[in-house]
Amino acid sequence: MANRDPEPSSRKAIAKRALEDADHIKNKKSRTMKAKRKETDQNFDHWPQYFHSLFKVYKALNTVLAFVTSRKQLATTFPSIRSSVENITKQPLDMSQVAELKAFLPEIITFAYVPRNQIQVNVSAKFSKDEPDFSAFAKHSSKEPEHVLLLEFAESWKGASGGTKASHNEYLVPATRTPAATKKLVEKRNDRFIKAVDELLAATSSCDDPVSLLKAAARDYIPVDPEHISNNPSVDETAHMPVPSSEDRVPVHDILAELQEQHWYKDQIVERRTVEPREGQTGSLDPLLSSSIQQALQSSRNIETLYSHQATAINALNSGKDVIVSTSTASGKSVIYQVPLLRLLENDPHATAIFVYPTKALAQDQKSALDNLLRACPDLEHIQVSTYDGDTPVEQRAGIRASASVIFTNFDMIHAAILPHEELWRSFLKNLRLFVADELHYYSGTFGSHVAQIMRRLRRVCVAVGNHQARFVSCSATIANPLAHMVNIFGLDSSQIQVVTEDGAPTGMKEYLIWRSPYVDEHEPALGRQSSIAEATALMRFLMKRGIRVILFCKIRKVCELAMKTLRNELSSEGRYDILERVQAYRGGYSAEERRRIEHDAFTGHLLGIIATNALELGVDIGTLDAVLMLGFPVTLSSFRQQAGRAGRRKRDSLAIFIAEGLPIDQYYLNNSHELFDKDTDDLLIDLDNEIILEAHIQCAAHEMPICFEDEKYFGPLLKEICKFKLHRDEDGWYHPDGKCLPSPSKLISIRGIQEDKYVLVDVTKSDTSAKILEEIEISRAVFEVYEGGIFIHQGRPFIVQEIHHDTMLVKLVQADVNWITKQRDFTDVNALQTYRIRAIKATPHRAYYGRVEIFCQVFGFYKMRHNVILDVVDVESSPWIHETVGMWIDVPDLVLRLLRDKFIKPAAAIHSAEHAFLNQFPLASDIRTECKAEEKEYLKKESRRKRPARLIMYDPVGHGSGVAAKAFEHAFDTLNKALVAVESCTCERGCVKCILSPSCKEGNIVSSKPGALAILKAILNIEINPDSIPFETDERALHGHSSVYHLFTLEHLRVYLLEMIAVHDYISIRNKNSIIIMQEGQSHPNRL
Repeated sequence: MANRDPEPSSRKAIAKRALEDADHIKNKKSRTMKAKRKETDQNFDHWPQYFHSLFKVYKALNTVLAFVTSRKQLATTFPSIRSSVENITKQPLDMSQVAELKAFLPEIITFAYVPRNQIQVNVSAKFSKDEPDFSAFAKHSSKEPEHVLLLEFAESWKGASGGTKASHNEYLVPATRTPAATKKLVEKRNDRFIKAVDELLAATSSCDDPVSLLKAAARDYIPVDPEHISNNPSVDETAHMPVPSSEDRVPVHDILAELQEQHWYKDQIVERRTVEPREGQTGSLDPLLSSSIQQALQSSRNIETLYSHQATAINALNSGKDVIVSTSTASGKSVIYQVPLLRLLENDPHATAIFVYPTKALAQDQKSALDNLLRACPDLEHIQVSTYDGDTPVEQRAGIRASASVIFTNFDMIHAAILPHEELWRSFLKNLRLFVADELHYYSGTFGSHVAQIMRRLRRVCVAVGNHQARFVSCSATIANPLAHMVNIFGLDSSQIQVVTEDGAPTGMKEYLIWRSPYVDEHEPALGRQSSIAEATALMRFLMKRGIRVILFCKIRKVCELAMKTLRNELSSEGRYDILERVQAYRGGYSAEERRRIEHDAFTGHLLGIIATNALELGVDIGTLDAVLMLGFPVTLSSFRQQAGRAGRRKRDSLAIFIAEGLPIDQYYLNNSHELFDKDTDDLLIDLDNEIILEAHIQCAAHEMPICFEDEKYFGPLLKEICKFKLHRDEDGWYHPDGKCLPSPSKLISIRGIQEDKYVLVDVTKSDTSAKILEEIEISRAVFEVYEGGIFIHQGRPFIVQEIHHDTMLVKLVQADVNWITKQRDFTDVNALQTYRIRAIKATPHRAYYGRVEIFCQVFGFYKMRHNVILDVVDVESSPWIHETVGMWIDVPDLVLRLLRDKFIKPAAAIHSAEHAFLNQFPLASDIRTECKAEEKEYLKKESRRKRPARLIMYDPVGHGSGVAAKAFEHAFDTLNKALVAVESCTCERGCVKCILSPSCKEGNIVSSKPGALAILKAILNIEINPDSIPFETDERALHGHSSVYHLFTLEHLRVYLLEMIAVHDYISIRNKNSIIIMQEGQSHPNRL
């Protein structure tokens, strides 16, 4: 009995265990195995005869595939190569044999039916070569199968043009492979098969037959044509089990246990943290709420008691204090200001309130909640609550001013529509008793600095109309110093503010996972790791099938759409349309109607999955979420914790997974994961001394009502100087706006930067007459995302850009059934055009410059890509996008450039890292940009014709006019010293977030050099550099190619000469490429050198 063959199901289980044991042995094998095998001259006598026959098939298949792919990246289907393999082996090639090979090497061999469009690359041109035939993407005829059987081997090789797959951002370029390289690839693959066989034999017990085990395991790898799937009884029916409801799902702990048993799980979890559930702490109010308010809370929210932090905040407001509440996401912070509002309206029907939110979606969400609460409160049903934002029709605004008790608005409207017309709002502002600013952590940097001045203007107007009773409330996610931030934003006395940080809300158990994509093959790291997008969508599918409501956060819009496209393809191929219809992407650019629909579907529980950018990071109520996936590190620790907090919002157990990408910043947190949970977040910065912002708002304040020096209590000590030199003084000593700011100073200030014009994207798939608007996209995005022939993705569906009409800013799109994407080929140059100011860097012969900067962006073509493989290279003609702003720059001394080259360190990498080091020590770095270095240019073997000057350059974002670059210029010496200390004292080897890595680097920090940055910082600060302290470059990619940086020493010498010898000149304008302009006193025309 013990020796009889096991049943098929048990045999399959034994085979699975044997292959898993083989995999375990594989991971523990010494690297000397290969050497030992060569010493024994690859003796296979211990193999069963069947494995010898299978090896013969494998070698033939390997040779044919290597030859076919040696010249081009062609899709290889099973029928197309079958005959070639049979000619070599002199025997038929059966699908079961290929399935057995895949059972040996499941990650190396692709053997599956795929939609025909996945192997299509180009459009067949039926018409003229200038007019693509978009009908090629229509449905295929019934005679042509919709799916083809794909057979591929994973590969990594370096062809004559450098085709390789080495890092997260690199692409597999279809370069020509030499015969020698092809032979080497074939040998490497053969060795890999030999190793797999030996591992299986070592893992098989003496009572089992390895051949039978292999054949049993191979049954799972025999591909099934989806067109015949309904007729195949072997299809796993459990894959189509109905999705349980969120209420009936199993606990997260059990789901994670099941996850780790999946065949595709390969120890991706590198860290797991469990936060135990917490019981809620209640508090009491003094005085108690009226019975009406208690009834309203119970009937509309099911609230019978208040949490301790809610009670503390409400009591503080009742005692006349202002309040800042900084507690976790979903802790019921809105109750803190809604309950006091009801009290105020009960006691004074004329009282008014302003509720401010950073996004319109959040405002609408909270307005709906307040409406429901008021309707449930007897005697307050009549209270009018109105939205007053940019979408409010002009004809309704007077009625809102006259009759609304509560308005939901934003700081843009307070700045541009309420304060400039304070005479129309005087009654409302005189009765203002409660001002609420939700999500206060949203307001920092330049935008926060504008908001701080708007709040001072508002408080000044309220006092002027006789209102000294307004109370101010702000709510925020957990931040480092909530008191300081509220003082900075509101300008209030800190002794008047009650800080509430003790969270009394209950929480469910929360699991945190750090997830690293596995290698395609652990024996061949050169093949790279599995795609992080594929890992994220696999996790989403696994969780959604088990009733877990999940949101996937992506850093940028394009990744959001690529993830949605991948998920759409995967669910479609599985036939899980029941899940697919419950998944939506959500990002900026979608129409307001589409976003509201998605929010409604999420809130009502219809959606199982959402793929979003940080547009849903803030507290829009989208119902109960069970899991959060974060694809890549979301720029800041605050965002990481805010996103993670979106799950488990109502006492349920929950899950948060950080899926690390291959970028250096992600790898840092992968290796220092404790910082994600334990490190304090950075303080939120407000620049109250920014003269550009301050003067602009003082001009506005003077227009609202004349200014006197007593207003220094609102605007600080710089007020007097600004009044004297920038404003107009009347005979009574009052100050009014400068004439150049009239008639409306507020219209000259855009607190979020200049609003760009937008292209309208329309779907004309059916016809031009039935065109449908998909979305609108800003010019600065359109330059890189819409170009003729390119792919634009909306809700995971690919569209081909058919026409672009720049005069009407209209883009016509046609939905396309293709499985490739496009990536633009572009460059961006940041050029210093004209010097306004020059500042010596203390104790050095070097100088910092401030002046006019040009941003030059050019898209000159695109790649057609599939799975990071370049399928085709296309050239396009497009006009450049050119804009001007202001910035500061520092030229790199020539001597250090020579040292870097002697050490084989790319100057571009050193400059890039030095710029990041500078920004990491500059408090307002989030509001300034630099010229990031692109991997595809700097590591190219072919010399680039686009050389860049050797300088550090930082500039204000186009259209912002924030004055931040001027701040960087003024504090250049101090910031350089801090950067030097940070880099020199950091114990990391190649760079980290504490020294040279920037979370906001648009090129992913790939091009970097910590030793190079240190050398440049020392050289600029005139500190002696010991050449022996700078190591030689060892990164293979960095050692290839040519320098993309040119010297500036001649121009630097000329600058120094001009500064020292021609001090009488009033104005010097330096044009870096061609000329230097000198304007002397009394001259009407400049001298040009």
